Amino acid sequence: MASRAAKRNDVRVPIVQAFVMIEISGYLAAVMIGVTLGLIGAGGSILTVPVLVYLMAVEPVLATSYSLFVVGLTALVGSIQYMRQGLVLYRTAVLFSIPAFAGVFLSRALILPSIPDPIVTVGESVMTKDLGVMLLFAVLMVLASVSMIRKKEERPESTQEAARWKIWVDGFVVGILTGLVGAGGGFLIIPALVVLAKVPMKAAVGTSLLIIAVKSLLGFTGDYALEGIDWMFLFMFSIFTVGGIVLGTYCSRFVPGKKLKPAFGWFVLAMGL
Repeated sequence: MASRAAKRNDVRVPIVQAFVMIEISGYLAAVMIGVTLGLIGAGGSILTVPVLVYLMAVEPVLATSYSLFVVGLTALVGSIQYMRQGLVLYRTAVLFSIPAFAGVFLSRALILPSIPDPIVTVGESVMTKDLGVMLLFAVLMVLASVSMIRKKEERPESTQEAARWKIWVDGFVVGILTGLVGAGGGFLIIPALVVLAKVPMKAAVGTSLLIIAVKSLLGFTGDYALEGIDWMFLFMFSIFTVGGIVLGTYCSRFVPGKKLKPAFGWFVLAMGL
């Protein structure tokens, strides 16, 4: 009997060690999420849900809620650092954010709860709500990676005001996507600011972080009463991402974003696939 107990313990030890290593990897990934947000103002948020689901064993739908809080808090800290450098355009942020807020609330309050579970059943194959969210997230990651990898022609900076309706529409679409999959939407916000609003890249990063922060935290308030939230874990995970964005924001002063975007794009493409 003692021998059998010893054998069971021998089996359990490697399993426990494996879980510990996975959890450590999750917290290290949390730091990288923050670093990425701090460097390019986008991308880090679309890694949060996969990290929470695959490394921290959080249910996908709950992970989208966690992601809103983590990304919102982290981006808020990063935006404050950009504010100190005078790289946040408040008027543009407000113009973009109003329709984005509407999109987030519409998505979290009406669209996501109305999605059936399971979504569809064909024979023995079942498309659950959780699986549907992850598939949508994968498609979003692939599209985001293409936009980061693809080289675009440089556009001269201009003070000409962009068509407001374009910024409003883009803000609303970003808000809907944010609510559905818990992504901050920076990879859509920054192109909109640079192309439509003619905002310089550095200012676009800082403004994007502010928009992401307010929009994500606002979206999370709709999930505040959601059962199953592990606040201790949520704050612990957020501490690592906040540490990452402080580091990333500091490094952004020395590392050009143009070199980081393609490399990160290939990484996101691999994750999405």
